[in-house]
Amino acid sequence: MTSPRKRPGLGKGLDALIPMDALPSASADSAAGVVEVPVDQISPNPRQPRVHFKPTGIAELAASIREHGIIQPLIVTRDEQTTGYILVAGERRLLAAKEAGLEKVPVVVREATDQQRLELALIENVQRADLSPLETADAYQQLVDEFGLAHAEIAERVGKSRVAVTNTLRLLNLPPSAKQALLEEKISEGHARALLALSTSQSQAAALQTVIDKKLSVRQTEELVRKLSGEKPPLRERPAPQPEVVELEERLRSALGTKVSMKHGNKGGTITVHYYSNEELDALLAKFLEE
Repeated sequence: MTSPRKRPGLGKGLDALIPMDALPSASADSAAGVVEVPVDQISPNPRQPRVHFKPTGIAELAASIREHGIIQPLIVTRDEQTTGYILVAGERRLLAAKEAGLEKVPVVVREATDQQRLELALIENVQRADLSPLETADAYQQLVDEFGLAHAEIAERVGKSRVAVTNTLRLLNLPPSAKQALLEEKISEGHARALLALSTSQSQAAALQTVIDKKLSVRQTEELVRKLSGEKPPLRERPAPQPEVVELEERLRSALGTKVSMKHGNKGGTITVHYYSNEELDALLAKFLEE
């Protein structure tokens, strides 16, 4: 009896979602299944989660392509409406190839559903750490809204924990000013998650301004949020008293007949003797002064 097939995830790369055996016969022009396709026949992936591309990054990649060519083929699927192709993964390479003046690019043609186009583009960007936190959150939300995937299913596909996926999705609840600050990298994802602990968008926006003005770290932001929420800072646990100190306190209590507290350090300490009436004070003074 064969074991059930495990759902592929990020660890197996892009081939996990659409295996090589899904290649149509028309693309088997080489042993690797790679063919040359005119760049003007490739349409952008409508499911591309990445919105922002740094011009300097595209220019650097274009310079590399001019010198070395495209090392990793793009992944495309056939456009049912035209005779062209729809890009699945490799938008940066396609943009850079156009900037480098290439007329054709190497591609691997695969069959892909609408959902797979989004998943493949998302996985590729996650692998390359190319997506901003908000772009990742938007892509996750598409998988939830349009394809009904649970957070655990998304986590399995992209190789993240369910908690990580849920926390990323929570970024969509930020006020517009915080989203913009995150997009412009004025704050990190850690700052943004800390701000989400505040109950209103107004308080989040106000705290955001303090974070930016004072250039607070993530930990300092968390402390600010606790203060604004009225939470008291956690009490530090007192270290357990040393056994020899406890023994000396007991001996002093027996000798003086009252509570005695002792604090001992490397360079001395204090002994506190408690009394609860004038009579007890007189008795203690008599012992101390040998009267």
